Amino acid sequence: MDAAFSETLIALLPNLRRYALSLTRRPDQADDLVQITVERAIAHAASFDSGQRMEPWLFRIMRNAFIDQTRRQRSAGVQVDIHDMPEALPTDPGPALEARLMLQSVEAAMAELPPEQREILHLVCVEEMSYAETARILGIPMGTVMSRLSRARLALADRLGIR
Repeated sequence: MDAAFSETLIALLPNLRRYALSLTRRPDQADDLVQITVERAIAHAASFDSGQRMEPWLFRIMRNAFIDQTRRQRSAGVQVDIHDMPEALPTDPGPALEARLMLQSVEAAMAELPPEQREILHLVCVEEMSYAETARILGIPMGTVMSRLSRARLALADRLGIR
């Protein structure tokens, strides 16, 4: 593993955390998923094609790790985190409050989308992946990415009452 690989990996940590949050919807699980992803990336650094962007490769590793975790959790049964508490509202209402409420509305609307639509929407709109990169990460044809994204955008607009 060379220095350029390490530097790029470190620079992509915020993007990995955002994607992990979109998959798990829990900060503690997202942090665990990022750690697993980085561990796997380091362990398999030799298989990374330096001619490609690292981000899609890492997202693919993360998605596979998430699928592995989900399968394990199904057999583990129901778990409840006693530390889950809603965040306090800011003390100064105004633009920050309005933006926060809109973000919460969008997050809630995205959470209601089917997982495949939510994932596509996150990769393309939040992580700014190209359709081709998204298709590679998810292992689906690019046309499927485009159709799922279109349906996801329409469903999100419906849920937000802007269509």
